[in-house]
Amino acid sequence: MKRTYYLTIDIGASSGRHIVGWEVDGEIKTDEVYRFKNGVKQSSGHLVWDIPELVESVKLGIKAAFVKYGELESLAIDSWGVDYILMNESEAIAPCYAYRDNRTEQAISEVHKIIAFRQLYKRTGIQFQPFNTIYQLYEDLKSGRLEQATDFLMIPEYLNYILTGVKKREYTNATTTGLVNARTGEYDRQIIDRLNFPQRLFTELYMPGNEVGMLKSDVCREVGGSTKVVLCATHDTASAVEGIPMPDDSPYISSGTWSLLGIKVDRAITDENSLKANYSNEGGIGYYRYQKNIMGMWVVNRLKDELSPDKSFTEIVAEAKTSVFEGYVGVNEEKFLAPESMKAAFDSSFEGKNGPVTTGDYYRCAFNSLAQSYCEALKELSENTGKTFDKLYIVGGGAKNELLNELTERQCKVRVIALPIEASALGNIKQQIKRGKQYV
Repeated sequence: MKRTYYLTIDIGASSGRHIVGWEVDGEIKTDEVYRFKNGVKQSSGHLVWDIPELVESVKLGIKAAFVKYGELESLAIDSWGVDYILMNESEAIAPCYAYRDNRTEQAISEVHKIIAFRQLYKRTGIQFQPFNTIYQLYEDLKSGRLEQATDFLMIPEYLNYILTGVKKREYTNATTTGLVNARTGEYDRQIIDRLNFPQRLFTELYMPGNEVGMLKSDVCREVGGSTKVVLCATHDTASAVEGIPMPDDSPYISSGTWSLLGIKVDRAITDENSLKANYSNEGGIGYYRYQKNIMGMWVVNRLKDELSPDKSFTEIVAEAKTSVFEGYVGVNEEKFLAPESMKAAFDSSFEGKNGPVTTGDYYRCAFNSLAQSYCEALKELSENTGKTFDKLYIVGGGAKNELLNELTERQCKVRVIALPIEASALGNIKQQIKRGKQYV
């Protein structure tokens, strides 16, 4: 029997993967055919994404998939949320700012003068983050960038447009903007009006499973084949939750550059406790992801770049294991978001105290701090939902870190079920397979 192959393009803040998947006797098999680096760049004093380079990497990976597998039933793209590309008809308006850029500092207070955050949260259920799309767009409004914008597309939507020529907005990623009403699942027109955003930018949202379109003829020639592009849950965490084999209602952590800790709920929870704890209600497929965006492997990766650039991740974990340093820092503090020196940021937390000394101490401190932040978020999750938890599923790159898993078990007093899988890619493929069966 002829196999049907699906291509997932899963793009994170530091790398992207092209993974071909297929089903054999109910089990999904995968093959990574292409991997590329991704990252922010400095431009005119701002942090931006190199979108032309990203587009080229996406096409090269599609080409690699066609070379190896010949035919693809479909492809779907997921990526991080929040960031977007403004469009003037068919042209992108450069630059594409990265969420770690600090351009929203003044915009945040101005937005909250117009609509208090308490009101925003009640309507959208989205946690406060200084880089939320709502604040980025308000800065674009102030700078005049929105005057020439006819559309705005989240990163996967823009890539889909480049491949197909079709602009189609997807629901799960849209919820990360802080502009989607948690009750209706559509853009909140009252928020948009009050902030004076152009209504033309906010068009219909589509659920995962919808077709975007076929690859354009010129793209087909570049990549060596033709296939359809479909919508998965284009926010990578939404796809990751779809990819976690959870037989129960336990909490999860999608561990990567960021750690997303949460649980599936039937309705958005926007009460006072959730507001104070800064929990988010992001869109899932038939449910909400009641979760908190907390620091992830970013702090460790930055320490490694600074202290041990030539060492492997295995080596730095081994160093951390030999350290007896038990201190920790508040890794969710703003100073750890994008410091020039991550080591200096750690040092500043220990002024007048005995801080880390060896490189192993710094890594141990980072892992201790991440485990502690997981415990705090898990305690809030239990209090806000009225549920108690004895298990915690961890997926993504961070799930491979045995030391962090041990520290999390010890500090949080739960059983950690570590699944070192490419959860976003797996969830993406599962959605494509399910869609494919519906259209047989």
